[in-house]
Amino acid sequence: MAFITTADGTRLFYKDWGPKDAPPIVFHHGWPLSADDWDNQMLFFLGEGFRVVAHDRRGHGRSDQTDTGNEMDTYAADVIELARHLDLRGAVHIGHSTGGGEVIRYVARAEPGRVAKAVLMSAVPPIMLKTEAYPLGLPIEVFDGFRAGLAANRAQLYMDVASGPFFGFNREGATVIEGAIRNWWRQGMMGGAKAHYDCIKAFSETDFTADLEAVTQPVLVMHGEDDQIVPIDASARTAIKLLRSGTLKTYPGLPHGMFVTHPEVINADLLAFIRS
Repeated sequence: MAFITTADGTRLFYKDWGPKDAPPIVFHHGWPLSADDWDNQMLFFLGEGFRVVAHDRRGHGRSDQTDTGNEMDTYAADVIELARHLDLRGAVHIGHSTGGGEVIRYVARAEPGRVAKAVLMSAVPPIMLKTEAYPLGLPIEVFDGFRAGLAANRAQLYMDVASGPFFGFNREGATVIEGAIRNWWRQGMMGGAKAHYDCIKAFSETDFTADLEAVTQPVLVMHGEDDQIVPIDASARTAIKLLRSGTLKTYPGLPHGMFVTHPEVINADLLAFIRS
């Protein structure tokens, strides 16, 4: 079990597999999960000769269950410390959902030479919340509902999300993967309720416009067209217009958690982008 301790004393768990001189890929998980959500991709890219890294965000998984710092500026600062600790250079950072927000804020602030490329997968930027600038976003009542559900019975909330919209298992004719549901629930319940509660504000109300505009590295934006968690028009199709060097790839019929339900499709496209 590997940990770093951040400047504010928070212990963060991380995995670091493969040759230390191999090209690094860093995976950033979504809410309310952990580095374990990337098991398939970690093993796949390790087999392709890469160094693969993933951490549990503060308050999530095996990291400390923090009651402070559960917002995007601190999440990005934590990644800066992790990249420095592991001396990651020329890395590709891949973020899913909330992790995509973490990635774009980190890349916009990263130390020179640390980042080669980035991937935003089913990601929240530019902002999930409906605002005057972004009218396609979701109303605040949606996120208030998540907060109320978490406070009342987060175990049931997590079961409902995983067995329904996250993987698209609520769609007629969907092939339900029971293990994916249980693994999602397991990861969620490992983390801290306070951090998860705070993170709802972080992933829904943070405006990443300036981060998207600041990043100069190539960015691949990947999004399922049947994403019921982060609607594609308010996110990927808007974010791509703000990136200096962005490529948009969408997937008809695929859900929010498409890298779990369709890893053979997603892994191949990730590999092609990384090697391009």
